[in-house]
Amino acid sequence: MEVPKDQISTLLDLGLYSSAHMLGCFLVSSPAANVESSPHLKSESLVLLGDALFREREYRRAIHTYKQALQYYKIIPKQNSATIRSSLQSNRSSSPNSFNISAINENEVKFKIASCYCALSDNRAALVEMEGIPSKARNLQMNLLMGKLYRFARHNRAAIACYKECLRNCPFVFEAIIALAELGATAKDIISLFPQTSNRSGKTPFDHFDSNRWLPRYVEAQCCIASNDYKGGLELFLDLLQRFPNNIHLLLEIAKVEAIMGKNDEAIMNFEKARSIDPYLVTYMDEYAMLLKMKSDYSMLNKLVYDLLNIDPTRPEVFVALSVLWETKDERGALSYAEKSIRIDERHITGFIMKGNLLLALKQPDAAVSAFRNAQELRPDIRSYQGLVHSHLALSKIKEALYAAREAMKAMPQSAKALKLVGDVHASNSGGREKAKKFYESALRLEPGYLGSALALAELHVIEGRNGDAVSLLERYLKDWADDSLHVKLAQVFAATNMLQDALSHYQAALRMNPQNEAAKKGLERLEKQMKGVDPDAPEDDEDNEVDDADGDQEETELL
Repeated sequence: MEVPKDQISTLLDLGLYSSAHMLGCFLVSSPAANVESSPHLKSESLVLLGDALFREREYRRAIHTYKQALQYYKIIPKQNSATIRSSLQSNRSSSPNSFNISAINENEVKFKIASCYCALSDNRAALVEMEGIPSKARNLQMNLLMGKLYRFARHNRAAIACYKECLRNCPFVFEAIIALAELGATAKDIISLFPQTSNRSGKTPFDHFDSNRWLPRYVEAQCCIASNDYKGGLELFLDLLQRFPNNIHLLLEIAKVEAIMGKNDEAIMNFEKARSIDPYLVTYMDEYAMLLKMKSDYSMLNKLVYDLLNIDPTRPEVFVALSVLWETKDERGALSYAEKSIRIDERHITGFIMKGNLLLALKQPDAAVSAFRNAQELRPDIRSYQGLVHSHLALSKIKEALYAAREAMKAMPQSAKALKLVGDVHASNSGGREKAKKFYESALRLEPGYLGSALALAELHVIEGRNGDAVSLLERYLKDWADDSLHVKLAQVFAATNMLQDALSHYQAALRMNPQNEAAKKGLERLEKQMKGVDPDAPEDDEDNEVDDADGDQEETELL
């Protein structure tokens, strides 16, 4: 009644998990694997069956099976070790793996149980299992999993210790490098962990002063990004890209940083380049979707979402991209997609940012605050600060808004966007406009290409009745930065000062640049009425517009 145990290992190695699972059922129930006579064989068989279930993604069954194996394993030491040895020899297969006398490695099994819990997103249970493994017995995989679990549980010091242990073992554990950078370690700290074994030339392979070493440069780049020094990080990444042309990981990191910095055209170009090299990418594709939406490039956005759904509809990025696509059609539908992305991965930052922005648009600033806070706790990002400030302003909580804006400025001293945020808070009440003006001007000095500051300053001029200043500021910007939003703002100022012909030409210019610009379309409609001598704010005539009115009512009831 012999069932060949080593055959299960062979099937598992060959990736034939279903067959391994079925053979495992025979092995576990065979008389040879009797608990009384050979608990070691019983526990070993159960682990093999657990491995097959794990590979088949039957995680709950795998946990149950592994735990049974550990129970039987605990019986073994009570028996005479000599009888174990003899029975092992009689049962020994020709497999070289079975030379160890201990039937199973208890710590390995605990690690497997923890991995199952992780796959089920039960991080707390996973951590309990992992803490049962003595620290001296932990290997590289175990330390990496411990680091992640401690980080999820916000035990940052313990997480840092585990990640450091990983890099002492192997300097190429990129997850550990990025995590340590995000947890505040310096580049010098991280590089000092790399194994310092001398090579034949007597030089250490990770010589701190050898600028040709690319890994320390990579570490420095990640540390720059983590400390919000985007300019420094971008330079290092671009330098690495010259040495490793068409490196997809670098292209994606560069595009992401460019998006944060507001270099949207460059970011789009690098995302496109990465996709042209590998059309099946999903990583950061939600960031790319957001950029396409900002550019109102709906045909590309449509195609991107269609492609992503065909590549892997289980990834959180795909649902954020869907949410971005739906935002203009149906905000509530978009919100449910954003929430789905968070259900798939509760640490997916763009999911929370998207959710916050949609809640803000749906006039639910209280709920938006908690979404942005979730994003911020995972990793501070200018977008979560912007969201927090605008949510607090919507709730008329000026003090909280100012606090959040100052936090952004502290975290990102070199960011024009952070300066503009403080300006936005001051501009929200008439007493603070002079202060707001100073912050907007500082933002423009720091980063002349950040049009958000220019538009905000122009808006401030208009509110204060300085339309001439607004026009000259915007026209100065148009010389260097051709952008549809500048044309729209100029058109609005001209329309307000009754210079209708000038307004018309700027609305048309905006629409030539971006036919999807909603503000330009609406502005042009109003302007055409003004030019006909009709009051654009007067209620529509019933006969002309019955259909529109019905639509309007429907929209209002939906919102209610």
